[in-house]
Amino acid sequence: MFSPLPIKHISLQVLTEDLPVASLALAELGCFSPDHRPYEEEALPEVPGHNFRALHTQARARLEKIAAQVDFDLTSGPRTADPIGEDELEQVNQWLGIAWETCSGFEETSRLHLEERRSIDQLESSLANFHNLNIDLGQLQGGEGFLDTHIGMVPSSQVNQLSDALGLDGYLLFPFMESNHDTHVVIVGAGDRERSKLKPVLDTAGFRPLEIPPELQAEPETAKSRLEQRRKAVEKESSHLALKIKAWGKASRKELEKAARVVHLATPYVALGEAARHQGNLSRLQGWVPAVDLGQVERRLQDKLPNPFVLESREPLPQERSLVPSVMRHSRLLRPFSSLVTQYGVPRYGEINPTHLFALTYILMFGMMFGDVGHGAVILGTALLLRKKLRSFTVFGVAAGVSSIVFGFLYGSIFGYEHVLHALWIAPLTDPLYMLTVALLWGIGFITLVTLLNIINHLLQGDRFGALFHDNGLLSLLLYMSLLGTGYSFYSSGSVSGFWTTLTVVTLIGIFAHKLLEQKAAIGERTLVAFIETFEVITGYVSNTLSFLRVAAFSLNHVALAIAVFTLANMMGDTGHWITVVLGNVFILVLEGLIVAIQVLRLEFYEGFSRFYSGDGKAFKPLTL
Repeated sequence: MFSPLPIKHISLQVLTEDLPVASLALAELGCFSPDHRPYEEEALPEVPGHNFRALHTQARARLEKIAAQVDFDLTSGPRTADPIGEDELEQVNQWLGIAWETCSGFEETSRLHLEERRSIDQLESSLANFHNLNIDLGQLQGGEGFLDTHIGMVPSSQVNQLSDALGLDGYLLFPFMESNHDTHVVIVGAGDRERSKLKPVLDTAGFRPLEIPPELQAEPETAKSRLEQRRKAVEKESSHLALKIKAWGKASRKELEKAARVVHLATPYVALGEAARHQGNLSRLQGWVPAVDLGQVERRLQDKLPNPFVLESREPLPQERSLVPSVMRHSRLLRPFSSLVTQYGVPRYGEINPTHLFALTYILMFGMMFGDVGHGAVILGTALLLRKKLRSFTVFGVAAGVSSIVFGFLYGSIFGYEHVLHALWIAPLTDPLYMLTVALLWGIGFITLVTLLNIINHLLQGDRFGALFHDNGLLSLLLYMSLLGTGYSFYSSGSVSGFWTTLTVVTLIGIFAHKLLEQKAAIGERTLVAFIETFEVITGYVSNTLSFLRVAAFSLNHVALAIAVFTLANMMGDTGHWITVVLGNVFILVLEGLIVAIQVLRLEFYEGFSRFYSGDGKAFKPLTL
């Protein structure tokens, strides 16, 4: 419940011909994770199924390519769990090769249609530059014949100067369209003039020529009509192609379903990889199985395998604990919280799984920071309304909404109104110092708990030294307690008792000595590093504890935002008052609700998980269908 499930390492010895059957049986159960470490390479030198794996890779690639062309679900078809032989897989692969030759023709034709559409789009974009002209565009391209013509763009600020400069040489400039800071112009002059003199003038003015594609060398309306005809033609061809693909897919439906079934059922055998090895007729398979599922695995193998087999199991060895996958099975209520925990990391095997603690403390802190009956009801209703989209995270939204409602009753707040309900506990803004004290005590309890969990984790892994001297070990916890005791003693009586002083000095000396001894450097450097790291332990506890003041700060901020909204609303008329109240509550819900959710997650991850949770475990990835 509070740690990954106990797991067993199993070794299965079967006849090589039964290995596909065994892999399929294990995949049906979904509780066997292959162990791909190389083993017994001298006795079992070969990894079975090289040709089978190559056929499967090719067949799967072809099937996926076909599915991209044909409207076909790769997971469709019957799912009778029969083992797939190499001959059957080869036949399917050959058929898929022939089918792909047909589909590749469809793909090539589709590609040509797409290129034609892009070409038309580009030509239409180019034509838009000339839509204000009502002449044959072909006559503007080049300088052949009696006229020397140029068409292009000039910065709008240079049009007048360029026109004057060209006029001195007998050229005329006709602007025909404005585009941003540029002007589209046509320049016309006599065809027998020396063009080399014109180029420096155009370059100085920033003239950029416009190329007119051959397809557009006609009057703009005529060119536009031609492009529309080309577009209609390609759309018609695309429609015919879609019907052709659909007809082929319908005619090949049975073969495609058969191919998908064969490829699907062949996957577990391929996924075994180096977890299976063989020599002649004998094969051996190794992997991890949750201890609770071991009996089920043995019964399934007895039912499925036609020949005798040998199944052995053992506990994970101490030296392989880092390789053991962690199996976390949670009820539907805890799955969204488990998803958030795994965003931080997967627990090591044997390490405490923080999902239960995370779920409880997250929901409590969210309600404490965002306590309002109305706002909680909106969160609850929204989560239920969007349950089809939220799926498993519906539980998360419902829990947050309920927590907000509960603390709303404790605070006596509903949509920011504090005179409608009687506070069952306290209205936060009536005693801010009390709220800050409660938050501080919550933080002290939280940090103490997670530090104890860190000590337990070290003990579970047999690391007694780490449990005592780790940065969040027993010695650090005693230092934290002594600092708290010293502070409280001074606050309550104005003096510090000898017990707390002695405990503080002893723990500091112990931590400093440990830091000093674990360093490997000159004595001066070791002393400096040990001093800094010891100081970091103290500041870490202090800063982490003070971080929990934000729990109270946000509860006060929630009330302060509501007061600001009502202050603005009271400055409006009747209609404006209610509009302001509604929009203000929406603002509080969306903005502050999101910030609170993120801040609580930050407290969990940085002040909580970082003290006891490694998160560098290996996820359990079983063979499945």
